[in-house]
Amino acid sequence: MSYFDAASAAPLHPVARQALLASLDEGWADPSRPYREGRRARLLLDAAREAAAEAVGCRPDELVFTSSGTRAVHTGIAGALAGRRRIGRHLIVSAVEHSSVLHSAEVLEADGGTVTQVPVDRTGAVTVRGYEDALRPDTALACLQSANHEVGTEQPVAAVAEACRAAGVPLLVDAAQSLGWGPVEGDWSLLTASAHKWGGPSGVGLLVVRKGVRFAPQGPADERESGRSPGFENLPAVVAAAASLRAVRAEAEREAARLRELTERIRSRVPALVPDVEVVGDPARRLPGTVTFSCLYVDGETLLHELDRAGFSVSSGSSCTSSTLTPSHVLRAMGVLSEGNVRVSLPPGTPAEDVERFLEVLPGVVSAVRDKLAAPASEAVVRDDALVVDALGRRCPIPVIELAKVIGEVPVGGRVRVLSDDEAARLDIPAWCEMRGQEYVGEEPADRGSAYLVRRLS
Repeated sequence: MSYFDAASAAPLHPVARQALLASLDEGWADPSRPYREGRRARLLLDAAREAAAEAVGCRPDELVFTSSGTRAVHTGIAGALAGRRRIGRHLIVSAVEHSSVLHSAEVLEADGGTVTQVPVDRTGAVTVRGYEDALRPDTALACLQSANHEVGTEQPVAAVAEACRAAGVPLLVDAAQSLGWGPVEGDWSLLTASAHKWGGPSGVGLLVVRKGVRFAPQGPADERESGRSPGFENLPAVVAAAASLRAVRAEAEREAARLRELTERIRSRVPALVPDVEVVGDPARRLPGTVTFSCLYVDGETLLHELDRAGFSVSSGSSCTSSTLTPSHVLRAMGVLSEGNVRVSLPPGTPAEDVERFLEVLPGVVSAVRDKLAAPASEAVVRDDALVVDALGRRCPIPVIELAKVIGEVPVGGRVRVLSDDEAARLDIPAWCEMRGQEYVGEEPADRGSAYLVRRLS
């Protein structure tokens, strides 16, 4: 079995396992107590904090451990907003932030604050100008991930941090996906991360608040972790997280070069091996082990199940695998195809042979899934000088499949109107037009769902 979902959780690093087992014996006491066992636990906690701070590039007293990366994000955003409440209640986020950031933004809006989402291009990257234009006199905080969790695109954090600093606005960086590969450059103000992303144990997050940043912890006061993360520290997990971060950093340069070569094989060979595939994300400014692509005319859930049966654990941003039946907000913001989406994120140590086997297996798996979806064409009728395809009540990727079946039946310059009530069609039909060189005219209201109008160009 080949595990290709390190962006969700990396396998536990051997150093983390060793440190976890050792500290279970040595770090069980309360580190706030003055007796011998407490002093021993305090030494372990202080050493872990210093090691993590060195990896981040901050002072040890600027870093606290939290119960998860999500908790670090929620605590960081709430505290920074509260600390700057006199300035205003405006928050800036990118459109492709992790859900933990976007959920915090929703809480602010529900409480009367305002949020600006900075758009991204088709590679998933923001522009510095986008953040500069979003800054306002009442902006309390800006947030930007260091690298995207779904497509691997790295963001211009240092340049955005400089723009925010010039405006007197702190920048919170979600470094969950990148911290294992290296420190985040730039003059950022707050940073969050999650240990299970770099091979540490789950249940450990990092929150860094630079000296001088106005920060007001929310919730009942607690004397632990500078009052910013309440509760007894999970000391064995904290020690293991810090030890594994140091270990993966020692291997990062060599392993990053190796994984970049492997993911480049996937990026270049998948479109040649599988027809009608779109590789998404920035081709150069991306995480070493992450590559994402989408396959036309494929049900995402079926594709992931078949790849699992073939021995590959991958992830997907496809609406076809989502309990909400809505496309990934990242893929939607990028304006790229969501159906049949596959995210391959290779953990350190992935053998090249596993990638070669994946490339051998993938074409047959995609072909078999497409064959299963070769459903009878919906009845098409001509109405208002357009060929109308009724795909109402049919889920992704059927509306796009039906569009592809009939586009050749209209003359060049002719139009097809696809009726669909599937949320994914709003993203996938324009993306299909972009891929196949057809013109997406737009969306119109319909009695049920929406009507998507396409003009044949070739």
